[in-house]
Amino acid sequence: MRAAMLPGRLGTLLVVAALGYFAFLLIVYLYQEKILYFPDVYPLTEAKNRARTLNFRLWPETGSGYHGFVPADRSDTRRGVILLCHGNAGTALDRFFYAKDMAHLGYPLILFEYPGYGARAGEMRESSLVSAAVEAARAALEQFGEPLYLLGESLGCGVASAVAGSGEVPVAGVVLITPWDSLPLLAQSVYWYLPAKWLTRDHYDNVRNLNHYRGPVAVAIAENDEVIPPRHGRRLYDLLTGRKKLWLLPGASHNNWPDAVDSLWWSEVMRFVAPQEPPGAALQ
Repeated sequence: MRAAMLPGRLGTLLVVAALGYFAFLLIVYLYQEKILYFPDVYPLTEAKNRARTLNFRLWPETGSGYHGFVPADRSDTRRGVILLCHGNAGTALDRFFYAKDMAHLGYPLILFEYPGYGARAGEMRESSLVSAAVEAARAALEQFGEPLYLLGESLGCGVASAVAGSGEVPVAGVVLITPWDSLPLLAQSVYWYLPAKWLTRDHYDNVRNLNHYRGPVAVAIAENDEVIPPRHGRRLYDLLTGRKKLWLLPGASHNNWPDAVDSLWWSEVMRFVAPQEPPGAALQ
């Protein structure tokens, strides 16, 4: 009698397990923004105070909305301007360290802020971030003029690639640091035990977007990237059909890659995406 009951109990357990698994998939699908985006959030007054201590200012300084932050000191823009699309965690102001090398090369740096990050209102999803980035790029061109370069870091690679591929603003060159090929493919490799490829709503398909862009693309991959497996950055690079160049950062991980580069490296990268820059400009 007991032996006869075992198959029934086993079947019940399998049904319960299957229902639990599908319920888990539904939760992941409905709340994936909480899994994907990791912003720091604070009031506008704090954003202004933080910017001031870093020698940046809110941009624009008036109005209810803002695109991000620009250097407080007036910068020479003869070589163009760089719009930074930052990585996932924190906010744009956490990437102020880029400004030193960019200023040394003669490029003012705009720290673009994502909707839902810092003090900026808005929804955290691909369409919202990309739309806001296009608006920021247009505003940068209006205020600073051409050429405009896009610098993407991790998540920001997806945003920068989408802006460049949209054709809505003229982009002179793109620099991508620790990028991926497409978010569904990355999600599937990380969450191999889930049908993540089919659950992912935000695609950030960098291969597709950049193959609509005809300008130069610089790609930097951290050799020991533990967040975005290097093979995804390599696949992106291999599938790009335009002018491109790859840098592998030896021994670097996803978060410590800045320790693996210096001003000479940045000069080399910018000479590739901005070939009109005279040799040795960074050393002047």
